[in-house]
Order: sequence, then C-alpha cells, then structure tokens
Amino acid sequence: MRSAPLYPATALAAVILAVACGDDLQLPPATFENRVDTVGLYALTGTPVGVPSAYYLQLRRAVRTDQTSLFDFAFDITGAGAPEFLPTGPLGLGEGSGLQVAPEPFDSITIAPGGGYVYDVPTVADSGVELLVQSRLVTCSYGSSASYYAKLRVLSVDLVARRIEFEILVNANCGYRGLEPGVPTQ
Repeated sequence: MRSAPLYPATALAAVILAVACGDDLQLPPATFENRVDTVGLYALTGTPVGVPSAYYLQLRRAVRTDQTSLFDFAFDITGAGAPEFLPTGPLGLGEGSGLQVAPEPFDSITIAPGGGYVYDVPTVADSGVELLVQSRLVTCSYGSSASYYAKLRVLSVDLVARRIEFEILVNANCGYRGLEPGVPTQ
C-alpha cells in the first residue's frame, strides 16, 4: 500500500484553520452604540416614487427603492388593506434578509436569535406587531461575512396615507446580535 504524499503547507493551513474556528474566535470590539430610532415608511404601491419605502440596517436609515436595491425590508399594503413588511426574497432580490415575529416584548429582547427568520414571504405589520430582523449577509470591515440584526415595534399604520411608523433598534456592529441600547458586548 502506498502512502499519500505529505504536504506540510496544507497540514499547517488545516491546523491554523482549526484553531481560528475554535470557540475562542472573537469579534473585534463594537464601536457603534445601539439606539432606538423612530422611522416612517410609505407603501411600495399607491404612493409617490420619491418617498422611502424600505429600510437598510447597515446604514440605519429609510431608503427609496427607486434609488437602490440595498435594503433589508420594504413596506407595502396589500390590495385587501393588510400592511406587511417584505424581506428581499418576495421582492425578487434573493432570499438574503429575514423577518420573524418577536417571541417576547420589544424591551425584553436583549439578543437576536441566530435562526428562525422567514426569508421568502411577507410578515404582517399591523400596529403593535414586534419583529426581529436579520440583514443580508455582508462582508464586514474585518473580513468575515455576517449579518446585522434589529428589533422593531410597529407604532401606527395609516391606511389612507399608506404609511407606517415604527421604532427600531439596530445593532450596527457587523456580526453582533446584542439588542440593548448602548455599545453591545454580544
């Protein structure tokens, strides 16, 4: 039986990778403070093109969908009058971002879950609804790929003006899941 040739560089790379992927892997220190903002969006349909209809977690701001497709969810009102948030999947932008109904009240949520997000269907966005949001996967400034996370609570829906207002806390530190005000540690 013939033995396989030994490749020292490959073996060394495997050892480095194993050590790097261990439990000691740390994110760089967080630099952005988590804060709660109040945001208003207009429905994708039935409103002027020049108003914001989507939200981009990485920049923590409302955006116009006629100017960019870089956003994590949009707002619309169905023909039946139901307000809804749409992750990127139903909009034909790839199943990158996701939403899920929050399992507990807004103020009680301290960390975003690592799973359970819905990527391919809209989520009801009526007054009082509380959601968790996961952004598309992005390349962080430190070179790894990760998501941004947020929690939001719908404050009001105006079906006549086709507008929604919500409060949102976004963790703008790439890869961090902590959802409390202040500089996160998680």
